[in-house]
Amino acid sequence: MLLSIDINSNVAVYVQIENQVQFAIASGKLQAGDQLPSVRELSERLSVNPNTVAKAYRDLEVMGLLYTRRGMGVFVNRGIENKCREECRRRTIERMHEVVAEAKAAGMEREELFEVLTRSYDVDAEPYAETPPEVVALAKLRNRDN
Repeated sequence: MLLSIDINSNVAVYVQIENQVQFAIASGKLQAGDQLPSVRELSERLSVNPNTVAKAYRDLEVMGLLYTRRGMGVFVNRGIENKCREECRRRTIERMHEVVAEAKAAGMEREELFEVLTRSYDVDAEPYAETPPEVVALAKLRNRDN
């Protein structure tokens, strides 16, 4: 969890941290009662300002996903797994729908979209990581039979 962030991403660093915590809860990698790294530890690990990590943790606490025990740390709240799964699915489906609509508008065929989806799914990549070369290679135009 929280292995990397991409400072060049269009997604703000604190949002990347928030999303990765939500992904970890949704996937079961983080469970109720699990302790997250301290603000200092995570900021050092990710090479970001501690205020950025603190903002992400505060936002996640406001969302009800985390709670803080003074002097002990930040922990995953109980009973929020399904909420995280549903929210992650909703956001992902909305983004996928937007991408499909853009691809159709640009003239991509269904088979091309399936190939990109399949290749992207098969690659072991973290969120916000650079797009792997084997996926980028699919952008090269191919001759159509029409």
